[in-house]
Amino acid sequence: MIISMGADTSTIIDQIRSDIVDGAFGQGARLRIDDLAGRYGVSPMPVREALNRLHGEGLVVIAQNRGARVRQIDARFVENLFDIRAALEAMLALRSAERRTDADIEALKAEQERFEDFVSCRDYPAVLQSNKLFHQIVNEAGANEEAYALSNKHWVLIATLWKRFGYQEERFAGVISDHRELIAALEARDGSAASAIMQAHVIKSKLKMLQVLKRHEDAQS
Repeated sequence: MIISMGADTSTIIDQIRSDIVDGAFGQGARLRIDDLAGRYGVSPMPVREALNRLHGEGLVVIAQNRGARVRQIDARFVENLFDIRAALEAMLALRSAERRTDADIEALKAEQERFEDFVSCRDYPAVLQSNKLFHQIVNEAGANEEAYALSNKHWVLIATLWKRFGYQEERFAGVISDHRELIAALEARDGSAASAIMQAHVIKSKLKMLQVLKRHEDAQS
């Protein structure tokens, strides 16, 4: 796909991200700025900016003197990613139970209603976006800006993995149940319960992702 010279950086980011998700570049593939500029019909500057943004999302790895590469996704990386999320979000859920407002609870209930509607309609891209917003409400209520920023860092990468390997619609019943229990714990200001529910919720997602990744790797071997 050729993009006009006037295209902004966000357009290039979207195009490179889409091509990575669709497998146009293999895992670990070198991403050369000049090659990408020619592929998308733009100057090197927006490509360089796009790669830096995708590095922040976790899709691209940039190493000094080695350039940019598509991130290699393996079981160890997935475990590390979700273990960090489990620790951070469990802590934020505990703080959220202590600090949440009535408006936070209403926002969570409204987002959960949208989430369940999207699941019913099998609109899985919307499901993932709604799930992200649900977690952001919980995490933001925890009032720890540094932890909140870290917890948000890899959401695009996680959504990309589900899109790449399949949404696994059978898991959503469990997600709905976890969300409802979490809302109840936050509403009751039960920090211990909220923390435990969130940690278990993220770990279950990790185990499912590892299962999906192994099936994908077995199919490729």
